[in-house]
Amino acid sequence: MWHPVGHEPAEIVAWRDWLERHGVTQPFKQAHREVYLLTDAERTTGTYSNRFAAHVLRQHQFHALAAARGWRNKLRLAVDDEAPPPVRELPRWGLRAEYWIEGEGGEDYTDITDSGTFLRLRTDQVRFYPIDAPENSAHCAGGEYRMWLRDGADPVDPLPLTRIPPLVLSEVLRDVDLFVGVASIGNDPTWQDGGPGGRFQEYWTSYGFGELNQSAETRRLLLDRLIPRLAIADRCTLEGRFLHVKGDRHTYKIHLGSGNILRTPNDQYLCIVPKSTPSGPQTGYLPYEGDRLLAVILSKAMMLADDTKITDPTILSQL
Repeated sequence: MWHPVGHEPAEIVAWRDWLERHGVTQPFKQAHREVYLLTDAERTTGTYSNRFAAHVLRQHQFHALAAARGWRNKLRLAVDDEAPPPVRELPRWGLRAEYWIEGEGGEDYTDITDSGTFLRLRTDQVRFYPIDAPENSAHCAGGEYRMWLRDGADPVDPLPLTRIPPLVLSEVLRDVDLFVGVASIGNDPTWQDGGPGGRFQEYWTSYGFGELNQSAETRRLLLDRLIPRLAIADRCTLEGRFLHVKGDRHTYKIHLGSGNILRTPNDQYLCIVPKSTPSGPQTGYLPYEGDRLLAVILSKAMMLADDTKITDPTILSQL
């Protein structure tokens, strides 16, 4: 199956143009697929990637996504126990990918369910090992990962990232980007206060309005081509990380990575909670399916461009 990794940008753009010219909707991203190439920082760290470290994720949502993408994971419980990291085994390449995580429950373990499961996780490194290497594990509530060695086995070092095939590296990091992009508390508009005790306010702000990840960059490229076809095209502009929407009351900035909104004149946060299953606006042809946040951003843009017709009292009270 054709994959954009390893192909020249001109060839990738040509495929995208062809699909759009012929009105082909891909059932999953292929020509528009995000590609994750080795960075200078990863060449420096050598055997691990910190690209998706230091995020705070909703554990149960992450767990469901990991299972759907073929990762093996164990829920972190607030108990004195250890667990292996989430693992994706890749027999064709003889590799095992690991995403190191730990439970996030506060010092007094208050952020847990009635069954003792952490509500949230903190993320760390992505590593690769030979598929038959001994298993790593760490305490569920945090601590150094260590390799369990049995029968006198020797420890196995993680593989240099330069030895990981570009297709494998790209697809594994794309999975991890999906986990963060969907399960991060930073894309939840109700968390502007930072959650319990305001502990996550700095993270929520940096994620919700910070630099775009690769999937958001892909979204930005598509919006650049899509906006001229919209009925509200004359009210929309793309500037950096934001889609700017001019309403009659204010101008609004929708972050392309989280969908969070700031409004003029002083970048005041505007909390609009999307429906769990938003119905996207009638934008016409889209070249691929499956980007729920794109539908959320377009729905918000359509509403804010006509902000004098908003009737929801919760939103009106913020305008």
